[in-house]
Amino acid sequence: MSFKVKKYTDSERSLWNGFLLRCKNAHFMFHRDFMEYHSDRFKDFSLIITDEKDNVITLIPGNASDQVFYSHQGLTFGGFLMDENIHASELIDIFDEFKDFLKKSNFNKIIYKPIPVIYHQYPAQEDLYALFRNDAQLHRRDISSSILIEDRYKYSKGKKSGIKRAKREGVVCKEVEKPSLVWHLVREVLAEHHEVKPVHNEIEIDYLKDKFPNNIKAYAAFHNDAIVSACVTFETTDVVHTQYLASNRIGRDTRALDMLIDFVICESAAYAKVFDFGISNENNGKYLNSGLIHQKESFGARAIVYDLYSVDLT
Repeated sequence: MSFKVKKYTDSERSLWNGFLLRCKNAHFMFHRDFMEYHSDRFKDFSLIITDEKDNVITLIPGNASDQVFYSHQGLTFGGFLMDENIHASELIDIFDEFKDFLKKSNFNKIIYKPIPVIYHQYPAQEDLYALFRNDAQLHRRDISSSILIEDRYKYSKGKKSGIKRAKREGVVCKEVEKPSLVWHLVREVLAEHHEVKPVHNEIEIDYLKDKFPNNIKAYAAFHNDAIVSACVTFETTDVVHTQYLASNRIGRDTRALDMLIDFVICESAAYAKVFDFGISNENNGKYLNSGLIHQKESFGARAIVYDLYSVDLT
């Protein structure tokens, strides 16, 4: 079977989004409405691969920067989006066509971010074998921390104590309608402790919430009717991921964030299999924030890696 690679165009929005519905490793972040909210920041170079009958076989969300193809810098991960009918031998051939197309488009390197296995709806690691066959090098590795909600995860004594203290202090946790309602706290904490701004601003996060109401949720812990801790989640069918966690001084003193995380995990248990805290790395994965990952592990979470690979095209 022969395959053809072409660059995605706006006229193929419905085709792209329709194929995404039947992918075995789909995520709402790959929907064009999500990918294009920050289109001004990235030069889109997403690709569509079709077979000899012009049937879509796989998609690759991507962007271009300095002759490097990224899959995709605006997304946590990316790579080949495949349906269940694709075979390993086919993806090897597709990867060859993929490389040839990028070479002809004057790229000299691929930075590829495979979708972590916890986000697969069906086994989907054909791309990892294709990377191996093409001498891909591990470019970066980050550690995320995840709980298998259906399994026997255990909180540390410290976390159990923290949750009890928050309850004694009168902390109340609930879901809020719009993420922007907690954004003042997120901004404050990120600026104070990390000297950075949120990746999204208030307008962007509320826009995304409106577009994906079942995939983006916001929660707050209240003390004396004031928001003292916040959690914003990005969710798929099986995985609840904490995109933002924040707690101010009162929240830390009352241990409100411990109670809020427990509240969100319990809410997620009704429909999700995995609760993912996200990465605890800096300096391109070389530095592990031991205090941060310890906090996640004290909820019973353990390591899932987020990898990046590089493929030389020269």
